[in-house]
Amino acid sequence: MPNATKIERVAELKEQIESANALLLTEYRGLTVEEITELRRSLRDVDASLSVIKNTLMQRAANDAGIAELDELLVGPSAIAFVNGDVVAVAKKLKDASKQFPALVIKGGYMDGAPLDAAGASSLADLESREVMLSKIAGMLKSEMSRAAATFIATQSKFLSLLEAYKEKLPAEAAAEAPAEEAATEAPAEEAAPADAEASAEPEAAEPEAAMAEAVAEPEASDESTEEASADANEAQSEPKSEEE
Repeated sequence: MPNATKIERVAELKEQIESANALLLTEYRGLTVEEITELRRSLRDVDASLSVIKNTLMQRAANDAGIAELDELLVGPSAIAFVNGDVVAVAKKLKDASKQFPALVIKGGYMDGAPLDAAGASSLADLESREVMLSKIAGMLKSEMSRAAATFIATQSKFLSLLEAYKEKLPAEAAAEAPAEEAATEAPAEEAAPADAEASAEPEAAEPEAAMAEAVAEPEASDESTEEASADANEAQSEPKSEEE
């Protein structure tokens, strides 16, 4: 029956497993305490911790964390690197340490929800580190931004050149259109001249008609005067007769 110390240790390991970005398992058989201490210090520089753990406790903690794939790797004396930073940087440190301490062997690992065999875990050390990849990405972005800026400037310059050419073309077109507009305005005035002539001719035609109307009206006036004269004569003849009577 597990005692309280083992239960507490399993709970701590479970928490470490769940909070780590990756796990790298090594076999430290043949390493001295000083060499293991030196390896731990080097791993702290890349945000990782190395723990020498009994396989049974690690198996329980991994199973409690839902990882059963580590059982095959937990054979022989195991030292587990809990990676909290860049897994590539930690793998490089372990590979360099294996060259310095030939007794150190990378057995495998666990990352992104999948187990890694010895070859897969060792190949991580051949990848570029996160800092190098970020630097390359930054360089690519800078290059693309510079290229985009150059393209924008070239397009803007071309547009300004076209605009200047268009401005220079406007006065010539305006000068060519001016005579055409003047000719268009003069033509309607000439067409309106016959209409004015007809309007001026109408009063002349109207004058004979007025004269004829006056001629017709004059006899009527003379007849009226004749009637008035005869009436006066009749009155003159009647007056002496009344006196004789």
